[in-house]
Amino acid sequence: MKKLDMVKKIMSDFSYIADFVVVYVEEAHPTDGWSLPGNYDISQHGNLHDRLAAAHVLADKDIPCPLVADAMDNRAATFYASVPDRYCIIQDGVVVLLGGLGPFGYRPEEVRDWLTKLTM
Repeated sequence: MKKLDMVKKIMSDFSYIADFVVVYVEEAHPTDGWSLPGNYDISQHGNLHDRLAAAHVLADKDIPCPLVADAMDNRAATFYASVPDRYCIIQDGVVVLLGGLGPFGYRPEEVRDWLTKLTM
């Protein structure tokens, strides 16, 4: 979530030409699993209620777009290989940009660059 402010700015800057949605997937660093110091106190999701409660932690960060949660079978995370995080741009039903896998390959500036080219 280190790049959250950058992502929120991109969403705000390009909301006039793009629809954004955040899909909350399984927790990458749950407190009862592979946790990291300073992370939120979120346990592994045992059911959809747990996942939705965890998604609300992210929703409280004023995300300027719809926030949805992946199903417990992790079908969105599996389809887009998006754990711990990843972005993609879908245009006319086709994935035109699939960003690198976070945390090291997660570069939201690629979204900004792509959308900037779209407006030229």
